[in-house]
Amino acid sequence: MEVYIDQAVNWILTLSPVSIYTIFLIVAYAENVFPPVPGDVLIVFGGYLAAEQIIGFNLVLVITTVASVMGFMNMYAFGYYFGDKIDTQRSQFWLMRIIDVKYFDRCKRWMHSYGQAVIVANRFLAGTRSVIAVTAGLTKMSPYTTIISSFLSSITWNFVLLGAGWVVHENWFVIGDYLNIYGWSILTLLVLVVGGRVLYVKYLRGKVDENKKELKK
Repeated sequence: MEVYIDQAVNWILTLSPVSIYTIFLIVAYAENVFPPVPGDVLIVFGGYLAAEQIIGFNLVLVITTVASVMGFMNMYAFGYYFGDKIDTQRSQFWLMRIIDVKYFDRCKRWMHSYGQAVIVANRFLAGTRSVIAVTAGLTKMSPYTTIISSFLSSITWNFVLLGAGWVVHENWFVIGDYLNIYGWSILTLLVLVVGGRVLYVKYLRGKVDENKKELKK
């Protein structure tokens, strides 16, 4: 993957500013639709380009944010209109062939437990973004509220990435290693939190309720 990123970076450096903005728009959109796209690392690179005054920081922030929201809402629409079929005929959908089913089921539990908070946090949850978007549609979350939540998530995350690229400058590629560590750490933490909540609801709270009933007797 690093080889392809290096090739992409070298190619982008040969383009005009207008073409670079177009590339970032496509990348920010595509990473929501095609999970393997390394959008975060390239957006960090955008911060470096902005620091070099090759492109404008504010403009690339707006472009990547709008594109991210568009990509998220497209996957939301996919889940909204094909939700039932996704649940019953998973093997027929290309997205379900790329993403492990356990992630999809896990996101459904998150959505039922936390609602829009999951969408606000989605950009910070590496590895589950596309699934969260589809799940938001499948569970029929309010489209207008979802757009706002997705916008807040996207603009905050993209600002952090672009800012990091701006600050570390020519060492922007180092951020990629931290993003990888961050992604796995967050995913592990979420699994532990959700797993703990499920165990509490299923076992511990049941025992507490039983004890209360016995005390009343």
